[in-house]
Amino acid sequence: MVSKLSKSPNKPRVSAFIDSQNLNLGVRSQGWKLDWRKFRQYLRNKYNVTEAYAFIGYKAGNESLYTKLQQMGYVVILKPTLELPDGTVKGNVDAELVLHAMIHLRNFDKAIIVSGDGDFLCLVEYLANKNKLLHLLAPNKYYSRLFKPFSGFVIRLDWLRNNLRLENLKTGISGRSKP
Repeated sequence: MVSKLSKSPNKPRVSAFIDSQNLNLGVRSQGWKLDWRKFRQYLRNKYNVTEAYAFIGYKAGNESLYTKLQQMGYVVILKPTLELPDGTVKGNVDAELVLHAMIHLRNFDKAIIVSGDGDFLCLVEYLANKNKLLHLLAPNKYYSRLFKPFSGFVIRLDWLRNNLRLENLKTGISGRSKP
């Protein structure tokens, strides 16, 4: 019997759990911006990801961003944020990501965790022990050393920079026009 989530009886059902802040800051620290549409296509085409859960701290005014991500095929999970006295915004999504991975455990055969944050070690260990971990996608080479025993699962997204980078669209029009 083929599950409704699986498009083919031969392909495993794969879900991705994305720590959006870790991914975004990790690639930006390397001097580039991620094209979220290309990333979703990469997950779909390369790993047959049927559900890509993007965990994001909610910030008023960013509703159009959340809508765009949904239109690209992400399941957006928002976490309330707090503004600290120094003006920084805090919205840690770690607990939500782990909880959703456990809630949906029976809905996927394999999981991809997208983060370099060692706080996910217990989830990575659990999924690996259950033979449900497909990959750990780290934004760059500075992922947690706690993942060293799982190095065979790690794929660094900085190696895919040329394929996943947001390109600046040029119109071909430059300079000042005459009055």
